[in-house]
Amino acid sequence: MENDFEEVECRQHHTSESGHGRIEERDYYQMKRPLDFPGKNEWAGMKTIGMVINNTECNGSFSDDVRYYISSLPLGVKRFAECVRGHWGIENGLHWTLDVTFDEDQSRISKDHGAENFGLLRRIALSVLKNHSKDKKSVRQRRLRSGWDLDYLLEILGKSNAS
Repeated sequence: MENDFEEVECRQHHTSESGHGRIEERDYYQMKRPLDFPGKNEWAGMKTIGMVINNTECNGSFSDDVRYYISSLPLGVKRFAECVRGHWGIENGLHWTLDVTFDEDQSRISKDHGAENFGLLRRIALSVLKNHSKDKKSVRQRRLRSGWDLDYLLEILGKSNAS
């Protein structure tokens, strides 16, 4: 970046978005994986590397963030930008759903691997609850009802109460 990528083929793309009281500008950079990339043998299929610089203005305060990516995508910076934005949209949507459904942000589990283990269990439970399509209830309503009603829980799990 110091010499504006004069010595390497680097594609660039700029976006600007505003909404929800914020202005976000993103600069995307993507280039082919260098031949001398350290650890290239450990990343089979890696074709490109990328970087995103995100500048945000919100209510008069500014922040910036830089993220780096390795990718199996071919060179195409606009596609790279779409994939990065799509990934964060999915990630943010998943986090929001976990927080609304399981109050995940309120969890105080921190001993050993408890946070990771419970995070995995929440994601499995969320998947099971989302895949139950026999009623019009929200995922949170399904979770609550399955805690109150054993027959409903068994229905969610795809089992019948034979006892």
